[in-house]
Amino acid sequence: METVQELILLAKEMMAQTSRRKLVKLYVLGSVLALFGVVLGLVETVCSPFTAASRLREEEAAVAALRASRERQTLRTQALLEKGKQQEAIVCSRALSKRLHAS
Repeated sequence: METVQELILLAKEMMAQTSRRKLVKLYVLGSVLALFGVVLGLVETVCSPFTAASRLREEEAAVAALRASRERQTLRTQALLEKGKQQEAIVCSRALSKRLHAS
């Protein structure tokens, strides 16, 4: 609290000098911007655990979706392979049946 009062006295002293009013305004502007930065940093620090948790949930959801799509793809390929084997078996059995009839 003492430092704030000292800063106020310093600002009043500087404002009393006519040639340095622009510098005082610049100092005040810089101080306000610095304070604004500190407040934003504090807000970010307080809110960061919540955003980290949401990012983690989003990543887990994306991984789960990727796994599900891979599983679907492997099931499709297995189904296509089984279907191809069945068709080959049908073709082979037809060929054998034609041979038996032809002889």
